[in-house]
Order: sequence, then structure tokens, then C-alpha cells
Amino acid sequence: MTIRSILIANRGEIAVRIIRAAQALGIRTVQVHSAADRDMLAVRLADQSVEIGPPSAAKSYLNIEAVLKAARETGVDAVHPGYGFLSENAAFAKAVEDAGLIFIGPKPEAISLLGDKVEARKVAKRAGVPTVPGSDGRIDDLVAACAIVEEIGFPVMIKAAAGGGGRGIRIAETMADFERHFPQASAEALAAFGDGGLYVEKVITKARHVEVQILGDGTDAVHCFERECSLQRRRQKVWEEAPSFRLPEDVRQELCASAVALAREVNYRGAGTVEYLYDEVSGEFYFIEVNTRIQVEHPVTEMITGIDLVQEMIKVAGGAKLSVRQEDIRVTGHAIECRINAEDPARGFLPGPGTIETLGVPTGEGVRFDTMLYEGYTVPPFYDSLLGKLIVWGETRDACIARLADALDNLEIRGLATTIPLHQALAADPSVASGDVHTRFLEPWLETDFPAFVASKEVA
Repeated sequence: MTIRSILIANRGEIAVRIIRAAQALGIRTVQVHSAADRDMLAVRLADQSVEIGPPSAAKSYLNIEAVLKAARETGVDAVHPGYGFLSENAAFAKAVEDAGLIFIGPKPEAISLLGDKVEARKVAKRAGVPTVPGSDGRIDDLVAACAIVEEIGFPVMIKAAAGGGGRGIRIAETMADFERHFPQASAEALAAFGDGGLYVEKVITKARHVEVQILGDGTDAVHCFERECSLQRRRQKVWEEAPSFRLPEDVRQELCASAVALAREVNYRGAGTVEYLYDEVSGEFYFIEVNTRIQVEHPVTEMITGIDLVQEMIKVAGGAKLSVRQEDIRVTGHAIECRINAEDPARGFLPGPGTIETLGVPTGEGVRFDTMLYEGYTVPPFYDSLLGKLIVWGETRDACIARLADALDNLEIRGLATTIPLHQALAADPSVASGDVHTRFLEPWLETDFPAFVASKEVA
């Protein structure tokens, strides 16, 4: 393994996570940061830090030349992009390699291929992975697009070919909706991703979002089983767990095998996630996309398999073979992750950066809190609102939810509003307990059940 020093091209809790993984491997760390992040925890923990620009992400964390300049000046061997920012930018991965450094992630060619959702669908089909009914390629012409949706039927989802993270998506229930949304979606995609290309997919009513964690070393690939990510708000994940619940074993085996087949089709290197929609009524699953990076929700997989995914991706990027064989990867118990954001769920998820006055973190068996916080830290207003992730493990799902409820009650973050009350309500909800949820469950629940939960707490 040739990596002795790493530059972390990210911020927040994932930067802290990468630093801790690198330290466990005896690797020196360099943390880049914007002017707004001089006091963040990752800067304090890293062996060295370099300021690369003003608070604006476009002029700091997204500035490829600034990141590479820091890498050259600090003499690192490799760059880890974390998630978000430049993590799925093929041009950045190539620039890192062209600079004679190691990009800790897939090769640029794989990022480019799988990052384009239309091309990724083609790869999936070649690998024998079922895809959601929809367009076979990009659609630029509205007339041609209308003909496709007439064939597959409504509702349909209009997606940006170069999009990600739930952004740039429109749902059309009627042809009038579709004709109105199509040009808007193209303009939005062009503004957000520099690419106005679109494609169309059939909406699977009450679908569940199930994803498979993959690991590859460029030659071999394995899966680390699946995660359930159906609790979403505006197509952004809120609560994730592993393994998926109410998933028949034959479907689980087929789902995971298909993800490995796709990874092998492109000689995948590093950690990645193959995302699917699962139709519980028909028992069918459909490929959505591949995320060519570590995921926010990776800790739940680590909790049930015992595999350190971040360490593994560092090692394979450095030339090592996978340290685990498929037959050695087993699921033990159940894990749930709650994303704790600096948002007020009782006020429409209004963002609220501020200073951490008190931080009380629950401890004990099966409880983990991945965060960037410390008492006295001022959360800047320029970036994503994620403060940390509460991850809990239990021998069964019921035991896990019970332990989660207790951990949430003992997680104290004072000084700003957070989404802790949202997760307390979810942990107490009978539909969540029974697994009777889907990707469209949470938003109407937020209008009815969540206010009722808050009211009951106020009365008590």
C-alpha cells in the first residue's frame, strides 16, 4: 500500500471521518479549508491544514486548482474527496492523476461513465440489471419525449442526466404537467450541472429505496449487503438503516448479485453504492443510479458487517487487493442512522446555523455519533446543514429502534435548532416500526403525524 499521506478535499463530519480512518492506518493527513472553516474540527485533528479560499464553495472546495496547489505544496501522495463537492467529478479525478497523485475513488473513466445516468442505465442493462421503464437515452426534443411518456404511462419522473443527490427532478402526473416541466427541468439542469440533458423514468408508486454497498479493487468486487433509505424529504434521505426490512431473501440475493455484476462490468475501484427502487407489491426491483463515492449513510453498513469502508477504499486506492472475500462478509444485527441537521422541522426545516453552547453525546454499546461539532464551535451558514449522524446498532430491528429512541433522548445539542425532534417522532411511529413506509411516506407524515407528536410532547 503506497499511500503515506492524504489530502482531504472536503469539510464537516466526513472530513473528520476520513482523518480518523487515515490515522488508524498510520497515514499523515492534510486538511484543506475555506476561510469560514478555520476553526472546524477536521482542521484541529489533521496533521496539517491549508486555507484554499473564501467561504464560497465555488472559490474553495470546488476550486480544483486551489485543491491541487495545496496538494503539491504539502507533498501528499493521495487525495480523498469524501462525498459531495468534487467527489463525483471525473475532471477532478483526472486532474489529480495527471498531477501524479492517487485519487481515492474510482478511475476517472468509471466516474464519467457511471456519473451520467443515461450511460449508467446502459451499463446496468449490459450487466443484466433491470432498469426502470423509461427513455433509452437522453431526450432533447419535447415531441419525442411526449411519445415516450405516452407509451410508459403516468406518473413519470424527469431527471437531469448529470444530476445527483435528488436535485433536478420533476414529477409529472399529466401530459400538461410534462409539457410544462420539461423545458424548466432542462434549464434547471443546465444551471445546476452545466448539462441540460434529460431522461424520463416511470414513477413506481409507493416504491422503496434500497441500495447496495459495493467495494472493488479494479479487478475483483464484492457487496456489503443493502441499506434501506425510503424515508426521504424532497428526495433527500433523512433516516437510513441496514439491512433492508421486509425484503425477501431471494430478492436480497439477486439485488446484491446484480450490484456486483455492475461493478465488475466497469472494473470498479473503491467504495460505491448501486441504488434501486423496490416494488414491494410485485417483488421487482429496478436500477436507478450508481454513486461513485462513499455515502453519507455508510456507517450503518459498517455497524452490521464490521468492515471499515473508508479504510478499505484508501487501501485499494494505494494498490492493495480487497481484504475481504464475499463469503466472509456477514450481517450481524441491525443498524439505523439519523441525519442530524441544523434545521427546525417545526418551522418548515428552516436552516439555523449558530454556536454550539452545549454538546452531550450518548455513549454505550452499539451507539456511535459521527460529527464535526464541539462546544463553542460556530456552524457557518455557507454549506450543507448536516451536523452529524447518530448511528445505533441492535441485535434486532426492534431492539435497534428502542436503543435509538434512548440515544436520541440523550443527544443534547444546544445553541441552535436541530432535527432531533423529527427523529424522536419517527422512532415512536408505528408505521416506521412495522416497516410500512415508502419514498412518498415522509412528506404527508410531516404535515399530520409530526405536528401531533410535537403537540403531545408539549402537553406532557
